[in-house]
Amino acid sequence: MMDGLRRRPRVVAVLLLLVVSTAWGATFVVVKHAIAETSVMDFLAWRFTLAGFLLVALRPRAVVRLGWRGCAQGALLGCVLASGYVAQTYGLRYTPAAVSGFLTGLQVVFTPLIGWVLLRHRPGARTWAAILVATTGLAVLSLRGVSFGVGETLTVASAALFALQIVGLGRWVSVKDAYGLAAVQLVTVGLVSLVAASPRGVGLPESAGMWGAVVLTAVAATAFAFVVQSWAQSHLSATAAAVVFTTEPVFAALFAWIAGERLGWAIVVGGVLVVAAMLVLGLGNGVASGREPRATTASARAVSEDHEAARAVV
Repeated sequence: MMDGLRRRPRVVAVLLLLVVSTAWGATFVVVKHAIAETSVMDFLAWRFTLAGFLLVALRPRAVVRLGWRGCAQGALLGCVLASGYVAQTYGLRYTPAAVSGFLTGLQVVFTPLIGWVLLRHRPGARTWAAILVATTGLAVLSLRGVSFGVGETLTVASAALFALQIVGLGRWVSVKDAYGLAAVQLVTVGLVSLVAASPRGVGLPESAGMWGAVVLTAVAATAFAFVVQSWAQSHLSATAAAVVFTTEPVFAALFAWIAGERLGWAIVVGGVLVVAAMLVLGLGNGVASGREPRATTASARAVSEDHEAARAVV
């Protein structure tokens, strides 16, 4: 079985992204309790700074191997990611969390659109079908009626920024640079968060529970998760990754239910639709065909070999 998975890196990539979505979904409960004790920006600053410097400390040569150009790309992606988190956080001040969750999930729509505009990667019919089903699922999961204002505008902007990070990562990442790019991105997000939090002063976590939340989210939901995302996107298209990430609210609902929250019919139906979107994309060529093509010219033989590999995965 393991040998079969090694021969199918795209399948492994999807499975690992599902693990990441599970981790992100699980941290909703943890973060909700943590930010009751400290400011959101302080929490983000410590979470991302610890995660970034942990990755650098473990494999400093991976960062050095990126060179100036790779580090600049990672820093740019980190700035985009940090801007997304800041916009999302401030948007939460003015809009309900459920509405924020749905609007953030619109990254699944923005990702192929941004890829189309910037990289000329025109989405296929199956991809559009998957996006429609996934967006409908997210709406059923979270939407409770939207009065569009400042909070909603900021949250939509965060979704577009998260999508831009996914597209940019898909464009620049390679298997050998995945770890280094993840490290540079997280260090950048940490530094930006520290700057954003500095006007009111950055406070240290004041309790063992807070330190536990910071360490848990920094290691599992940040350091591990972003290394996996970087590696997975060296094998998958940006759109495929975005659709897999729509499972995050499903896992969030599951862990909320485990923590004692009641799940209604909307969450069950929405979850089914999100999973259906993944099946639509996975049974077509969205996941199996791997990464979207780079702007550089590839030989006809390489393209043919990629199609053969795609058929082998399916």
